[in-house]
Amino acid sequence: MSAGQWLAVLVTVGLNALDGFDVLSISFASPGIAKDWGLNQATLGWVLSMELVGMALGSVLLGGVADKIGRRPTILGCLFAMSVGMFGASHAHGVSTLLMWRLLTGLGIGGMLASINAAAAELSSQRWRSLAVSLMVIGYPVGGVIGGTIVQKLLAGGTWHAVFVFGGWVTAAFIPIVWLLLPESVAFLDRQRKPGALDAINRILTRFGHESMAALTPETAASAQRSVMDIFKPGLIVSTLLITLGYFTHVVSFYFIIKWVPKLVVDMGFAPKAAAGVLTWANVGGAAGVVLFGLIATRVGLKALTLVALLGSSAMVIWFGRGSHDLASLSSAVAIAGVFTNSAIGGYYLLFARVFPTHVRATGTGFAIGVGRGGALLAPVIAGYLLQAGLGLQAVATMMAMGSLSSAAALLALKVRATDRD
Repeated sequence: MSAGQWLAVLVTVGLNALDGFDVLSISFASPGIAKDWGLNQATLGWVLSMELVGMALGSVLLGGVADKIGRRPTILGCLFAMSVGMFGASHAHGVSTLLMWRLLTGLGIGGMLASINAAAAELSSQRWRSLAVSLMVIGYPVGGVIGGTIVQKLLAGGTWHAVFVFGGWVTAAFIPIVWLLLPESVAFLDRQRKPGALDAINRILTRFGHESMAALTPETAASAQRSVMDIFKPGLIVSTLLITLGYFTHVVSFYFIIKWVPKLVVDMGFAPKAAAGVLTWANVGGAAGVVLFGLIATRVGLKALTLVALLGSSAMVIWFGRGSHDLASLSSAVAIAGVFTNSAIGGYYLLFARVFPTHVRATGTGFAIGVGRGGALLAPVIAGYLLQAGLGLQAVATMMAMGSLSSAAALLALKVRATDRD
């Protein structure tokens, strides 16, 4: 891989970091929103979940768009939607308006996730593809760590509105970065076979320091009949359903931690600034966990390692439910939970690249993520209603931890190829 390819992968890391901050921005802002508008826990659960509705729609709809018009234009369009949504949320003065802007932000994030996973896989060589995708996944918790650090300072001297203003400007800044540094996928251009595709491919190959192609890859009868709907046809449908179910159930546990930690920590008697710090530790653990996961994955099977991460995730979500009056102990528990929950997310992103071939990689990834966001939507809403009903934190956390455990069961039935599918 050339320096240009690694730079393009680095851009996808930044984009995923941006996603990490944008998704978590509502969690950072939630204590202030609840205080200013007098929201109860059930209503706050919907506020926390609305961008997840958009993410589900964006992943399913825009993943297919990325397989039709390209990864690069889809990413640029998603960045525009995200920046508008973040700026709009900063000016919201009521629940309904805030929900609308968070829905738009979620649409952009959903399409982004499907597109950058395919881009990271296809802009890298076969040898380094797993590492490239792993690096992209690390971006999410890194975005949470950096964002959490900045948000603590913003909340110390301002209101929750500043969180969205900051997110909007950073999101907008990535538009020229993507325009300049992230080219279209060569594999996508070769498969689409549109007029001028060979010239476009050779410009990218020259930019990356590789030899030009004399002609496009010969089209076969099988490749000519390929469709984005292949994920629902024999040969892929069982894998599509199993990996989607596994991702869906795990994100129930993942987003319970991500969405409710700040509010629950405040309810334990700590200040909102301290609550943001605890969530930051969840992302510190997440970043460390994904790095460790990637290193161990070079020696241990991906499926087995993901199963271990899922079991650890379930155990640590239950452990978090014990609560604590010691901020250091609470931060440590959340950090370890972040290690396992994020490692399992990283495992699924690597599995997406192996389960789905090139022509449906963004579509399959988008479908799995989109349906999975249903679990992300359910997590804060269900937890909100359970807490509103009077259940203790330990009981609620134990129920939410069953998501990762169910995910492990689905993954056991999934057949995974030894290498990524082309």
